[in-house]
Amino acid sequence: MIKLEFPDPSTFQIKMVGSTGMIFDTIRKGWFVLTEEEWVRQNFVNYLIKVQSYPATLIAMEKMITLGELNKRFDILVYDQQHQPFMMVECKAPSVPLTENVLHQLLRYHISVPAGYLIITNGSNTYGWVKKNNALELLEEIPAWENTVEGT
Repeated sequence: MIKLEFPDPSTFQIKMVGSTGMIFDTIRKGWFVLTEEEWVRQNFVNYLIKVQSYPATLIAMEKMITLGELNKRFDILVYDQQHQPFMMVECKAPSVPLTENVLHQLLRYHISVPAGYLIITNGSNTYGWVKKNNALELLEEIPAWENTVEGT
């Protein structure tokens, strides 16, 4: 398991619309319902940008992909400097355990969008893999951008 310390969330813009909490997403440039999963998604992106120095301009969130005849949305995709998929992240609410089904969901997305790094997180637990020699190796940490091939 990867140990993450999310940065201080006090920088998030949060508002209430009626009885619904909303959070401003700096990547998608809009307000989104503040679900538990959205909280994890925002914290993970914040971690990538503020702690690991990933360029915000290379991060996409909740984009549509096609799996056979089904349309699905991935949570987070980080692109490399050549705008090719670099890291795919599947986020779940903290109450959702990270089971094999969650990993299989990410692997199905990986068929359409092959990325070198695969991450699953529910905010409390995070697991990651890097693709090497056509196999997935378990990660002990999320690499800082400068420590990746892309960050050099």
